[in-house]
Amino acid sequence: MTEVALESNTAAGQGKVNLLGLPESKLIAFFETMGEKRFRAAQVLKWIHQLGVDNFDEMTNISKALREKLKANCEIRAPEVLRQLDSADGTRKFLIRVTGGSVVETVFIPDGERGTLCVSSQVGCSLDCSFCATGKQGFNRDLTAAEIIGQVWIAAQSFGQLRPNGPRKVTNVVMMGMGEPLMNFDNVVDAMNLMMHDNAYGISKRRVTLSTSGVVPQLDRLSQYTDACLAISLHAPNDELRNELVPINKKYPIAMLLASAKRYIESLPDTHRKITIEYTLIDQVNDRPEHAHQLAELLRDVPVKINLIPFNPFNLSNYKRVSNNAMRRFQDILMTEGYITTVRTTRGDDIDAACGQLAGEVNDITRRSERYRAQFSRAEPVTIVNQ
Repeated sequence: MTEVALESNTAAGQGKVNLLGLPESKLIAFFETMGEKRFRAAQVLKWIHQLGVDNFDEMTNISKALREKLKANCEIRAPEVLRQLDSADGTRKFLIRVTGGSVVETVFIPDGERGTLCVSSQVGCSLDCSFCATGKQGFNRDLTAAEIIGQVWIAAQSFGQLRPNGPRKVTNVVMMGMGEPLMNFDNVVDAMNLMMHDNAYGISKRRVTLSTSGVVPQLDRLSQYTDACLAISLHAPNDELRNELVPINKKYPIAMLLASAKRYIESLPDTHRKITIEYTLIDQVNDRPEHAHQLAELLRDVPVKINLIPFNPFNLSNYKRVSNNAMRRFQDILMTEGYITTVRTTRGDDIDAACGQLAGEVNDITRRSERYRAQFSRAEPVTIVNQ
């Protein structure tokens, strides 16, 4: 993580370094290689991330000679917004084209004074969770740090957040969009550190959350580089059922995952933090009272709060949305057992922006999407046997 990795635009023939995705440590190292003082990094960070400037000529507290040098060798390049969709409930979805032609999705969810941005980390997803639309699209590549933080930059620009005295809209960021963040460790950590840096977006570490399906070796490294909040995408109370819903569980089973998550949370200086357990409730699959009791017992010695998520239907899935009665019954059991348990309100489903619905347009290198479409076109509806 100390090596300075500089993203260039050589594919477009320009050969310029893109400064958008460089955290302060890498920006300092970059300026030192140019023979410049370290404080230039703080100046440029503020211009890019606090004021939304992508033109070096506008950086008026930097000498003209340095501005000319930056113009010759660098750029500030966010990915392209292909389309913006606004939901009736105020949710906004950005379709963003990245290098190579694929499209990823970013979702902004307003809630009073709170504005949560759901950020993608990969083009498609290298995992294949059975209830998630992203996994059915296959996988193309990891997003660069500039493409990840670029989603925050784009959302902030769209609300005027980066203009002087403009409204601050993005108050929270969740790495819960397309992809598994820990499979793109270095770029995700660089982007999250920019989100939290005082000279960039200054978002509280309690308001930046990384969600993982359970890449245990990378989770074991995480506390060395960040103290962001942690969410575990669990979705089942036992290994047999989770193997069906979240296949990476076959490699890193629940006990191993929870032990790693507990180590992470215990390593943080803030002793009041809790792990968020995400549990997508699917009708007649993982929504029975016995599952709730199993989950309560499983989490007994882990500092958690539980977020129940109603499954949101999408093409290529025969799963059904959980009933309201089953949802309330599941929540009541967990609350009776002493757990803080919330139900995630479905937002943006009219523009396919709800949890689990993000798909984008993936130039799939795995042929997974092709296999799913062929399988779904001829398959009879199936239901996973409950454990």
